[in-house]
Amino acid sequence: MNEIPSPAAPALPGGIGIRYGRALRSLFRLEEATTFLNHGSFGLTPVTVLAAQEAFRTEMERQPVQFLNRAALQPRLRAAAGQLAAFLGAAGEDLVFVDNATTGVNAVLRSFALKPGDEVLITDHTYPAVRNAVRFVCSPAGARIVEARLPFPPEGPDGIVAAVRNALTERTRLAIFDLVSSGSAIVMPATAMARVCRDAGVRVLIDGAHGPGMLDLDLPALQADWVTGNAHKWLFAPRGCALLWATKEAQRDLHPTVISHGFEQGFVNEFDWTGTRDPTAWLAVPAALDFYRSMGDSALRARNHALAIAASELLAQQWGTETGAPAGMVAAMAVVRLPGGLPGTPVAAQAVHDRLWQKYHIEVPVMSIAQALWVRISAQIYNDLDDYRRLAAGVAEA
Repeated sequence: MNEIPSPAAPALPGGIGIRYGRALRSLFRLEEATTFLNHGSFGLTPVTVLAAQEAFRTEMERQPVQFLNRAALQPRLRAAAGQLAAFLGAAGEDLVFVDNATTGVNAVLRSFALKPGDEVLITDHTYPAVRNAVRFVCSPAGARIVEARLPFPPEGPDGIVAAVRNALTERTRLAIFDLVSSGSAIVMPATAMARVCRDAGVRVLIDGAHGPGMLDLDLPALQADWVTGNAHKWLFAPRGCALLWATKEAQRDLHPTVISHGFEQGFVNEFDWTGTRDPTAWLAVPAALDFYRSMGDSALRARNHALAIAASELLAQQWGTETGAPAGMVAAMAVVRLPGGLPGTPVAAQAVHDRLWQKYHIEVPVMSIAQALWVRISAQIYNDLDDYRRLAAGVAEA
């Protein structure tokens, strides 16, 4: 593989006594040969958190009837939810567990009464699964999807807020925004977007799939009616662990997508039990929070942000291209435009991804955005700049 000249390494913030980078790979089960730049897709769970989950599973298998008894299980779920809520600036009774952010979005959409002529506002950065869920509820109701086209790459948040404001009409009933867009990795000005909508009498659902653990969050301060987000991405919880938060008013007509024994017994009771499932990922949230804090908490966020900026600038410089957002709209992920004349199609994006994986063992998403190809890099505690130098060299060779 061709060597790329290494620029001077930037000074990255770190937690006291924590040496971020490759040395921390031993805390995970990640295979040694992989250059893993895709924490954003499914996260990566630390060994200690997996052990906590396995301890719950062992307890469950010893006596499943006692373990899954609603009277015994719910206090444990509520305790875990309370810890997660406190971490996110919220009250425990306003937060429930769901399997993933898409489940949370579906619960809100399936509970929201739409009429013919109503409009649901999304953006052209909306996650495809969420877009499909909106299509699913709008079509039979005779409602219409309106898509706000956001400037990309954005110069700043004002253009995004203006695009949302201009897309609102007197028929808009619900607006759905990303907190951090999945494809373009932009930290959206979600609070300002929500405020514009609320001022127009429009209800707001924020898809915060990447928010918990990536951003310093205060859920009520986002000024949305509902917020959903994953704990299994940036907060290190086991997969299948996400949250749905709602204001007291928004809880009133909110139901899970699966109706079970808790029906009409209130927000918490309905969501805490939707039938037999493995709740151990949810119960392991306190262990994930302990791990997150042991890795520096705010220092972890600052370091990952600084690494994402440094890495994206390194790649853009090496390739002679551009990054997808200014530093102030980036957290722990960033997109960088690929060089070369490949068509900016999903098929071409998949081909580049597959070649990077098969030839160089580099795991990184390749996105088709605005008729061009972009890589979306993640920065997590086990990454260092050498990971991105390998990506730069691999793309140059490929």
